[in-house]
Order: sequence, then structure tokens, then C-alpha cells
Amino acid sequence: MKERLQKILAQAGVCSRRASEPLIASGRVTVNGRRVSLGDGADPARDRICVDGKPIGAAERKVYLMLHKPRGFVTTLHDEKGRRDVSQLVAGCGARVYPVGRLDYDSEGLLLLTNDGELAYKLTHPGHEVDKQYFVSVRGPLANLPKLAEPMEIDGYRIQPAQIVVLRQEDDRAAIRMTIHEGRNRQIRKMCEKCGLTVKRLKRESMGPIVLDPALPAGKWRELTEKELALLAAL
Repeated sequence: MKERLQKILAQAGVCSRRASEPLIASGRVTVNGRRVSLGDGADPARDRICVDGKPIGAAERKVYLMLHKPRGFVTTLHDEKGRRDVSQLVAGCGARVYPVGRLDYDSEGLLLLTNDGELAYKLTHPGHEVDKQYFVSVRGPLANLPKLAEPMEIDGYRIQPAQIVVLRQEDDRAAIRMTIHEGRNRQIRKMCEKCGLTVKRLKRESMGPIVLDPALPAGKWRELTEKELALLAAL
């Protein structure tokens, strides 16, 4: 059965669905010896699909990991600056997995990794509006905290209003819980900066129905449970 090439490459563990688009656009993917374009499809059971001249393998066993990301790691599989990356933390998982969304170098908490490109797309595309909840410690003019829940433009893009719950505050410091739908680059830090607030700590607590396991130490990972996978399948 014919399927989109982005989906086939993701299922074969070549790269994520999003990362496959520049791969196809650059002419590195062929089907039966012919270079293909974005939007083309193929039948993985009948067609010879190659990347850089090498046939892709069969669909890999799907792997779904929960990582408690610590500070001091970038959410990539390789960093050109030589910084530590999250692939080093999950090296023993037995599969090549990709981060679902971002957590910047100084942020911590829940990070999902998988070789299921379709699920990664569903969780990260803004159109699906998957909630992401964070614990945020800030410092600055606390009278500006309500502005975080107002419509705001970040990097030329109008983001959806965040949900804000103030957990505690004292003098010029506060601990808040923020829920956002998008996951744009350094979004929460940029939102706080726009309101005159400095982020002192940023920790992702949940992504959609998946909540960071409180028993999982920073830097460690585990596979998702059957119950957690069922929750994701219901999205």
C-alpha cells in the first residue's frame, strides 16, 4: 500500500517525520532509482527506497522512552559546539530514538524520545494543541505575572495564551505553573522576558497525558508503560 515517504522513513527509523522533509527536498531519497520530491509516496512492501543510495531497512520495533532530562544537556542527537546531548543519556535503549519537542540546555524535566515519527508529529504540531505543563521559578516585577496569560507575540508569531497558576510568591520571587499548547524555541523564557521576568528554573512536568515519573532520577530513563501508551493512542 502506498504511503507518504515521510511516514515510511520515520517508521524505518531513518529520521523523524519532520527531519525527513529536508532529506527528501535535497534529493537524497530515491524510489526505484528515481529521485523523489516532497509529497511523493511509495509502497514499502514493493518499492526499493534508498537514502544516499543505501536501501532503508524494515520498520523498526517502536520504542517509547521517558527521560528525566537534567540541566546541562542539549535536546539534539549531536551538538556542533561539543556540548553534552540527550542521546548520551539514552545510549543503552537499544534503538535510535529522537526527542519529541525541545527542552533547552538550562531546562529540565520530562522529555519523550521515540522512533515513532507519527506520534512525535502528533505531540509537537501546534495544530494538535497538546498541553505541556511546566514548573517555573521567576524573579522580577510580580505585578506582571498576569500578563503571561494574555495574548502575546513572540518572534513574529502570535502564541496562544498560557494558563498560569501562582504557587507561591515572596518579595520579587515567585513559583508558578504554566501550561502552553505550542512548544516554540525557548517560548516560556521569551514570554517571561517580555514581561520583565527572569527565569531561574524551568522544569517540564507533563506533556499531554504523560506525567514525569517522580521516582525517575534526573539523567535516567525508562520505557513508557502500557497504560501510558494507551493514553497516547487515545489522543
